Amino acid sequence: MAKQEKLVEAITSMEEDFAKWYTDIVKKAELIEYTSVKGCLVIRPYGYAIWENIQRIMDGMFKASGHENVCMPMFIPESLLQKEKDHVEGFAPEVAWVTHGGSEKLEERLCVRPTSETLFCEHYANIVHSYRDLPKLYNQWVSVVRWEKTTRPFLRSREFLWQEGHTIHATADEALEETVRMLNIYAEFCEKYLAIPVIKGQKTESDKFAGAVSTYAIEALMHDGKSLQAGTSHYFGDGFARAFDIQFADKDNTRSYPHQTSWGVSTRLIGGIIMTHGDNNGLVLPPAIAPIQLIIVPIAQHKPGVLEKAEELLAQLNAAGIRAKLDSSDNSAGWKFAEYEMKGVPVRLEIGPRDIENGQCVLVTRHNREKTTVALDALVDTVRSQLEQVHDALYNAALANREKRTYRCTSMDEIISTLEEHGDGYVYAMWCGEESCEDEVKEKTLVGSRCIPLQQEQISDVCVCCGKPAKHMVCWGKAY
Repeated sequence: MAKQEKLVEAITSMEEDFAKWYTDIVKKAELIEYTSVKGCLVIRPYGYAIWENIQRIMDGMFKASGHENVCMPMFIPESLLQKEKDHVEGFAPEVAWVTHGGSEKLEERLCVRPTSETLFCEHYANIVHSYRDLPKLYNQWVSVVRWEKTTRPFLRSREFLWQEGHTIHATADEALEETVRMLNIYAEFCEKYLAIPVIKGQKTESDKFAGAVSTYAIEALMHDGKSLQAGTSHYFGDGFARAFDIQFADKDNTRSYPHQTSWGVSTRLIGGIIMTHGDNNGLVLPPAIAPIQLIIVPIAQHKPGVLEKAEELLAQLNAAGIRAKLDSSDNSAGWKFAEYEMKGVPVRLEIGPRDIENGQCVLVTRHNREKTTVALDALVDTVRSQLEQVHDALYNAALANREKRTYRCTSMDEIISTLEEHGDGYVYAMWCGEESCEDEVKEKTLVGSRCIPLQQEQISDVCVCCGKPAKHMVCWGKAY
């Protein structure tokens, strides 16, 4: 495709400076605004509307799979946090503490929740007594605080929005099944609604969640060849139950420890949308989560009948369930084109006096700027079809980028030379399972383990590092 004319000059090109390109978009598309506290951001209405659509769709998927929403407190007593040793050690560097209530020093410090496992465990200990009380399938939509040193909007902030699911089960098999089920729901959501292809896999022992027996993740490749961990699902076994003395009477009246899971995604997904689909003119939004799916731009709107027809089309599209908006401001048509290009609106509808005479309008799709002349009596069906086509085109482009940037290597020298020649991406290579080899690969090639893909390939029989028999194919790469 020929290089597109650049409507928006205010954005640094991603080829020039990817980090600056990203920051330009989140600011100029009015997604966020900075505050006086580092890493704490205002999510502006347009950015929050994207999150609301993510939340609405995903919450429906959770409820359809039997989960209920709850809301836990924001504060965790230090003694409660300390009950699970590995868990607290994993989060200690990121914890924010409350030491005073008003002018009085607290008898016990309170942690501002970085995650809520300990709160759920305290609750379970009070409400789970019998096998009849199980399972509990819970989720909550809240904010959490992690005192990050380096911050970037949506990708890594000190306070962020997320959902965290927490479930408790009578058996290990049920909990493991839940762990994988939620991983699959995340993958389905990313691919079906965000048009982001993902790799499903298990984290290595050194990279699993603090306190977990095993951690699973979905990984997505961004425009620049770096990976984004888009969601995680954890199996805890009965470790938390033992630490918090959660027991229940089994069917044979034996006291047993239940098994737990937790899983979560966050506003980091918005960063993933930007870096997967965005271009040098701004956002490119998948239709399912776009706050505005179609923008109507009237041409020569001062002429009789133009605005009236535009309003008629707006009502028709909204009645059909399409999120449409009419911009009848006195800004020029060119300004409007650039504005909604920047905001990533999937489809633009242009209508002027000549179009009205001919009973037609012009549709322009954001991701490729293709223009289509459409009869007004076929408008709704055509827009629905175009929105589906936009999703498919975004998904296929993201998948093509991932395939183009995925390399299979059999030695560390090959990993180094491949990345030097082609740039960042995913490297599939075999691993013996030893943490020392995992560390050595990262040290020498500068790429870390992203996950052990659930879909395995036998690239070779030996570890890429030590030459001993390989146990797994690992997806390696740099990450956000």
